[in-house]
Amino acid sequence: MTAAVVRARTRSPLSLALRRTGRSWSGRAGALILLLVLLAGLCAPLLAALEGQDPHAFHGDLVDGNNGGNPFGSFGGVSGAHWFGAEPGTGRDLFALVVYGIRTTVLIAIAATVISVIIGTTIGMAMGYLGGWFEATLGRFVDFMFGFPTLLFLIALQLIVPASIPKPVVLTVVLAAFGWVGTARLIHTQTRQLAAREFIDAARASGTPLHRVFVSELLPNLVGTLAVVVALSFPATVAVSAGLSFLGVGLDPSSPDLGVLIGQSITWTYTGADAGYLIVPSIALLLIILGATLLGDALRDAFDVRTEGAR
Repeated sequence: MTAAVVRARTRSPLSLALRRTGRSWSGRAGALILLLVLLAGLCAPLLAALEGQDPHAFHGDLVDGNNGGNPFGSFGGVSGAHWFGAEPGTGRDLFALVVYGIRTTVLIAIAATVISVIIGTTIGMAMGYLGGWFEATLGRFVDFMFGFPTLLFLIALQLIVPASIPKPVVLTVVLAAFGWVGTARLIHTQTRQLAAREFIDAARASGTPLHRVFVSELLPNLVGTLAVVVALSFPATVAVSAGLSFLGVGLDPSSPDLGVLIGQSITWTYTGADAGYLIVPSIALLLIILGATLLGDALRDAFDVRTEGAR
Protein backbone atom coordinates (compact mmCIF):
# COMPACT_ATOMS: atom_id res chain seq x y z
CA MET A 1 0.00 0.00 0.00
CA THR A 2 1.50 3.33 -1.11
CA ALA A 3 1.77 6.41 1.11
CA ALA A 4 -0.69 8.27 -1.14
CA VAL A 5 -3.32 5.57 -0.68
CA VAL A 6 -2.79 5.60 3.09
CA ARG A 7 -3.19 9.39 3.20
CA ALA A 8 -6.36 9.21 1.09
CA ARG A 9 -7.89 6.61 3.40
CA THR A 10 -7.10 8.61 6.53
CA ARG A 11 -8.74 11.82 5.25
CA SER A 12 -12.26 12.64 6.39
CA PRO A 13 -15.15 12.44 3.88
CA LEU A 14 -15.50 16.23 4.13
CA SER A 15 -11.84 16.76 3.29
CA LEU A 16 -12.04 14.37 0.34
CA ALA A 17 -15.20 16.04 -0.97
CA LEU A 18 -13.64 19.50 -0.75
CA ARG A 19 -10.60 18.24 -2.64
CA ARG A 20 -12.85 16.77 -5.33
CA THR A 21 -14.72 20.09 -5.53
CA GLY A 22 -11.44 21.95 -5.98
CA ARG A 23 -10.43 19.62 -8.81
CA SER A 24 -13.65 20.13 -10.80
CA TRP A 25 -13.81 23.02 -13.28
CA SER A 26 -17.31 24.00 -12.16
CA GLY A 27 -16.21 24.14 -8.53
CA ARG A 28 -13.23 26.35 -9.30
CA ALA A 29 -15.17 28.58 -11.69
CA GLY A 30 -18.11 28.93 -9.31
CA ALA A 31 -15.89 29.71 -6.34
CA LEU A 32 -13.92 32.30 -8.32
CA ILE A 33 -17.03 34.06 -9.68
CA LEU A 34 -18.72 34.04 -6.29
CA LEU A 35 -15.60 35.27 -4.52
CA LEU A 36 -15.13 38.22 -6.88
CA VAL A 37 -18.78 39.30 -6.70
CA LEU A 38 -18.92 38.88 -2.92
CA LEU A 39 -15.72 40.89 -2.50
CA ALA A 40 -17.24 43.67 -4.64
CA GLY A 41 -20.30 43.71 -2.39
CA LEU A 42 -18.45 43.50 0.91
CA CYS A 43 -16.03 46.23 -0.21
CA ALA A 44 -18.84 48.44 -1.55
CA PRO A 45 -18.06 51.46 0.69
CA LEU A 46 -14.39 51.25 -0.28
CA LEU A 47 -15.12 50.90 -4.02
CA ALA A 48 -17.65 53.75 -3.97
CA ALA A 49 -15.17 55.95 -2.10
CA LEU A 50 -12.49 55.01 -4.64
CA GLU A 51 -14.79 56.30 -7.37
CA GLY A 52 -15.61 59.32 -5.23
CA GLN A 53 -19.39 58.74 -5.22
CA ASP A 54 -22.17 57.99 -2.78
CA PRO A 55 -25.15 55.74 -3.71
CA HIS A 56 -27.57 58.04 -1.86
CA ALA A 57 -26.38 61.35 -3.37
CA PHE A 58 -28.69 62.86 -5.98
CA HIS A 59 -27.14 64.71 -8.95
CA GLY A 60 -29.81 66.75 -10.69
CA ASP A 61 -27.18 68.32 -12.94
CA LEU A 62 -26.47 64.92 -14.55
CA VAL A 63 -29.98 64.34 -15.93
CA ASP A 64 -31.85 66.15 -18.66
CA GLY A 65 -35.26 67.29 -17.43
CA ASN A 66 -36.29 68.12 -20.97
CA ASN A 67 -35.55 64.54 -22.08
CA GLY A 68 -37.57 62.55 -19.57
CA GLY A 69 -34.86 62.65 -16.90
CA ASN A 70 -32.35 60.64 -18.94
CA PRO A 71 -28.68 61.29 -18.12
CA PHE A 72 -26.62 63.65 -20.26
CA GLY A 73 -23.92 62.07 -22.40
CA SER A 74 -23.40 58.72 -24.08
CA PHE A 75 -24.04 55.29 -22.56
CA GLY A 76 -26.17 56.60 -19.71
CA GLY A 77 -23.73 59.32 -18.68
CA VAL A 78 -20.59 57.18 -18.41
CA SER A 79 -17.59 59.35 -17.53
CA GLY A 80 -14.43 59.35 -15.46
CA ALA A 81 -16.43 60.47 -12.44
CA HIS A 82 -19.31 58.01 -13.01
CA TRP A 83 -17.89 54.70 -14.25
CA PHE A 84 -21.24 53.04 -15.06
CA GLY A 85 -23.17 56.26 -15.70
CA ALA A 86 -26.01 57.78 -13.69
CA GLU A 87 -29.46 56.63 -12.68
CA PRO A 88 -32.22 58.22 -14.83
CA GLY A 89 -34.37 60.69 -12.95
CA THR A 90 -32.18 61.07 -9.86
CA GLY A 91 -28.65 61.13 -11.24
CA ARG A 92 -27.41 58.74 -8.54
CA ASP A 93 -24.17 57.01 -9.46
CA LEU A 94 -24.90 53.59 -11.02
CA PHE A 95 -21.58 51.97 -10.04
CA ALA A 96 -22.11 52.85 -6.38
CA LEU A 97 -25.72 51.65 -6.56
CA VAL A 98 -24.67 48.30 -8.06
CA VAL A 99 -21.87 47.49 -5.58
CA TYR A 100 -24.09 48.53 -2.65
CA GLY A 101 -26.91 46.54 -4.27
CA ILE A 102 -24.72 43.44 -4.38
CA ARG A 103 -23.97 43.88 -0.68
CA THR A 104 -27.64 44.27 0.25
CA THR A 105 -28.76 41.31 -1.88
CA VAL A 106 -25.98 39.03 -0.66
CA LEU A 107 -26.33 39.89 3.04
CA ILE A 108 -30.09 39.28 2.99
CA ALA A 109 -29.62 35.98 1.13
CA ILE A 110 -26.84 34.80 3.47
CA ALA A 111 -28.83 35.65 6.60
CA ALA A 112 -32.04 34.06 5.29
CA THR A 113 -30.19 30.93 4.11
CA VAL A 114 -28.37 30.45 7.41
CA ILE A 115 -31.54 30.93 9.48
CA SER A 116 -33.63 28.64 7.28
CA VAL A 117 -30.96 25.91 7.30
CA ILE A 118 -30.70 26.09 11.10
CA ILE A 119 -34.49 25.81 11.45
CA GLY A 120 -34.75 23.02 8.87
CA THR A 121 -31.83 21.07 10.33
CA THR A 122 -33.17 21.27 13.88
CA ILE A 123 -36.67 20.19 12.88
CA GLY A 124 -35.37 17.47 10.54
CA MET A 125 -33.04 15.99 13.16
CA ALA A 126 -35.75 16.06 15.82
CA MET A 127 -38.21 14.31 13.50
CA GLY A 128 -35.73 11.66 12.42
CA TYR A 129 -34.32 10.95 15.86
CA LEU A 130 -37.37 11.18 18.11
CA GLY A 131 -39.81 9.48 15.71
CA GLY A 132 -43.28 8.44 16.93
CA TRP A 133 -46.07 11.00 17.28
CA PHE A 134 -43.58 13.87 17.11
CA GLU A 135 -42.36 12.74 13.69
CA ALA A 136 -45.91 12.08 12.46
CA THR A 137 -47.22 15.49 13.59
CA LEU A 138 -44.35 17.55 12.23
CA GLY A 139 -44.26 15.40 9.09
CA ARG A 140 -47.82 16.41 8.27
CA PHE A 141 -46.93 20.06 8.94
CA VAL A 142 -43.94 19.82 6.59
CA ASP A 143 -46.18 18.24 3.93
CA PHE A 144 -48.64 21.11 4.43
CA MET A 145 -45.88 23.68 4.01
CA PHE A 146 -44.77 22.02 0.78
CA GLY A 147 -48.20 22.58 -0.72
CA PHE A 148 -48.54 26.09 0.70
CA PRO A 149 -48.67 28.95 -1.84
CA THR A 150 -45.47 30.42 -0.48
CA LEU A 151 -44.93 33.15 -3.06
CA LEU A 152 -48.40 34.64 -2.57
CA PHE A 153 -47.98 34.57 1.20
CA LEU A 154 -44.53 36.18 0.91
CA ILE A 155 -46.08 39.04 -1.05
CA ALA A 156 -49.01 39.39 1.36
CA LEU A 157 -46.76 39.48 4.42
CA GLN A 158 -44.58 42.17 2.88
CA LEU A 159 -47.66 44.34 2.41
CA ILE A 160 -49.15 44.00 5.92
CA VAL A 161 -46.01 44.29 8.07
CA PRO A 162 -45.80 47.70 9.85
CA ALA A 163 -43.62 50.25 8.09
CA SER A 164 -41.67 50.85 11.31
CA ILE A 165 -39.89 47.50 10.90
CA PRO A 166 -36.87 47.76 8.55
CA LYS A 167 -37.61 46.18 5.20
CA PRO A 168 -34.34 44.17 5.04
CA VAL A 169 -35.23 42.55 8.38
CA VAL A 170 -38.75 41.75 7.21
CA LEU A 171 -37.49 40.29 3.93
CA THR A 172 -34.87 38.16 5.71
CA VAL A 173 -37.35 36.79 8.26
CA VAL A 174 -39.99 36.07 5.62
CA LEU A 175 -37.53 34.25 3.35
CA ALA A 176 -36.20 32.19 6.28
CA ALA A 177 -39.69 31.39 7.58
CA PHE A 178 -40.64 29.70 4.31
CA GLY A 179 -37.23 28.42 3.21
CA TRP A 180 -36.61 25.68 5.78
CA VAL A 181 -39.08 23.05 4.52
CA GLY A 182 -36.88 21.30 1.94
CA THR A 183 -33.95 21.19 4.36
CA ALA A 184 -36.13 19.66 7.10
CA ARG A 185 -37.38 16.88 4.82
CA LEU A 186 -33.86 16.05 3.56
CA ILE A 187 -32.28 16.09 7.03
CA HIS A 188 -35.20 14.03 8.39
CA THR A 189 -34.44 11.23 5.91
CA GLN A 190 -30.71 11.34 6.63
CA THR A 191 -31.23 11.37 10.39
CA ARG A 192 -33.55 8.36 10.29
CA GLN A 193 -30.80 6.37 8.61
CA LEU A 194 -28.20 7.58 11.11
CA ALA A 195 -30.49 6.87 14.08
CA ALA A 196 -30.42 3.15 13.21
CA ARG A 197 -26.61 3.00 13.35
CA GLU A 198 -24.67 1.38 16.19
CA PHE A 199 -22.94 4.52 17.41
CA ILE A 200 -26.29 6.21 18.01
CA ASP A 201 -27.53 3.12 19.91
CA ALA A 202 -24.36 3.32 22.02
CA ALA A 203 -25.00 7.01 22.76
CA ARG A 204 -28.58 6.21 23.82
CA ALA A 205 -27.45 3.29 26.00
CA SER A 206 -24.83 5.40 27.76
CA GLY A 207 -27.41 8.07 28.65
CA THR A 208 -25.94 10.81 26.47
CA PRO A 209 -28.12 13.95 26.71
CA LEU A 210 -30.30 14.68 23.69
CA HIS A 211 -28.57 17.93 22.75
CA ARG A 212 -25.18 16.20 22.84
CA VAL A 213 -26.43 13.42 20.55
CA PHE A 214 -27.60 16.08 18.09
CA VAL A 215 -24.43 18.19 18.24
CA SER A 216 -21.71 15.55 18.73
CA GLU A 217 -23.13 12.47 16.98
CA LEU A 218 -25.67 13.46 14.32
CA LEU A 219 -24.48 16.88 13.15
CA PRO A 220 -20.91 15.84 12.18
CA ASN A 221 -22.40 13.15 9.94
CA LEU A 222 -24.68 15.67 8.23
CA VAL A 223 -22.00 18.23 7.38
CA GLY A 224 -21.70 17.10 3.77
CA THR A 225 -25.44 17.24 3.20
CA LEU A 226 -25.67 20.65 4.85
CA ALA A 227 -22.83 22.02 2.72
CA VAL A 228 -24.73 21.04 -0.42
CA VAL A 229 -28.01 22.39 0.99
CA VAL A 230 -26.45 25.78 1.79
CA ALA A 231 -24.71 26.01 -1.60
CA LEU A 232 -27.92 25.23 -3.52
CA SER A 233 -30.28 27.21 -1.27
CA PHE A 234 -28.27 30.41 -1.49
CA PRO A 235 -28.83 31.14 -5.23
CA ALA A 236 -32.51 30.26 -4.88
CA THR A 237 -32.83 32.72 -1.98
CA VAL A 238 -31.03 35.40 -3.99
CA ALA A 239 -33.46 34.89 -6.87
CA VAL A 240 -36.57 35.05 -4.64
CA SER A 241 -35.30 38.11 -2.76
CA ALA A 242 -34.52 39.95 -5.99
CA GLY A 243 -37.84 38.84 -7.45
CA LEU A 244 -39.82 40.29 -4.56
CA SER A 245 -37.97 43.59 -4.80
CA PHE A 246 -38.48 43.54 -8.58
CA LEU A 247 -42.23 43.22 -8.00
CA GLY A 248 -42.13 46.15 -5.59
CA VAL A 249 -42.94 44.16 -2.44
CA GLY A 250 -39.38 43.68 -1.19
CA LEU A 251 -37.16 46.60 -0.26
CA ASP A 252 -38.00 50.30 -0.54
CA PRO A 253 -37.58 51.79 -4.04
CA SER A 254 -34.80 54.07 -2.75
CA SER A 255 -32.74 51.14 -1.41
CA PRO A 256 -29.60 50.13 -3.31
CA ASP A 257 -30.65 46.57 -4.19
CA LEU A 258 -30.23 44.58 -7.40
CA GLY A 259 -33.89 43.57 -7.58
CA VAL A 260 -35.02 47.17 -7.05
CA LEU A 261 -32.58 48.46 -9.69
CA ILE A 262 -33.70 45.89 -12.26
CA GLY A 263 -37.38 46.57 -11.54
CA GLN A 264 -36.95 50.34 -11.94
CA SER A 265 -34.78 49.96 -15.03
CA ILE A 266 -37.57 48.22 -16.96
CA THR A 267 -39.69 51.39 -16.93
CA TRP A 268 -36.75 53.65 -17.74
CA THR A 269 -35.63 51.42 -20.61
CA TYR A 270 -39.10 51.62 -22.14
CA THR A 271 -38.92 55.43 -21.98
CA GLY A 272 -35.64 55.52 -23.88
CA ALA A 273 -32.99 55.35 -21.13
CA ASP A 274 -29.68 53.67 -21.92
CA ALA A 275 -29.87 49.87 -21.73
CA GLY A 276 -26.83 49.83 -19.45
CA TYR A 277 -29.09 50.80 -16.54
CA LEU A 278 -30.81 47.43 -17.01
CA ILE A 279 -27.81 45.36 -18.12
CA VAL A 280 -25.32 46.20 -15.35
CA PRO A 281 -27.40 45.15 -12.30
CA SER A 282 -28.74 42.16 -14.26
CA ILE A 283 -25.20 40.92 -14.94
CA ALA A 284 -24.30 41.33 -11.26
CA LEU A 285 -27.34 39.28 -10.22
CA LEU A 286 -26.62 36.67 -12.89
CA LEU A 287 -23.02 36.27 -11.70
CA ILE A 288 -24.11 35.71 -8.08
CA ILE A 289 -26.59 33.02 -9.07
CA LEU A 290 -24.27 31.44 -11.66
CA GLY A 291 -21.29 31.25 -9.29
CA ALA A 292 -23.32 29.81 -6.42
CA THR A 293 -25.04 27.29 -8.69
CA LEU A 294 -21.79 26.04 -10.23
CA LEU A 295 -20.23 25.69 -6.78
CA GLY A 296 -23.32 23.97 -5.41
CA ASP A 297 -23.40 21.47 -8.29
CA ALA A 298 -19.71 20.68 -7.78
CA LEU A 299 -20.26 20.14 -4.04
CA ARG A 300 -23.26 17.90 -4.71
CA ASP A 301 -21.26 15.74 -7.12
CA ALA A 302 -18.31 15.63 -4.72
CA PHE A 303 -20.46 14.33 -1.85
CA ASP A 304 -22.42 11.91 -4.05
CA VAL A 305 -20.88 8.46 -3.59
CA ARG A 306 -22.73 7.19 -6.68
CA THR A 307 -20.50 9.31 -8.92
CA GLU A 308 -17.30 8.48 -7.07
CA GLY A 309 -16.40 5.67 -9.44
CA ALA A 310 -16.71 7.97 -12.44
CA ARG A 311 -14.12 10.38 -11.09
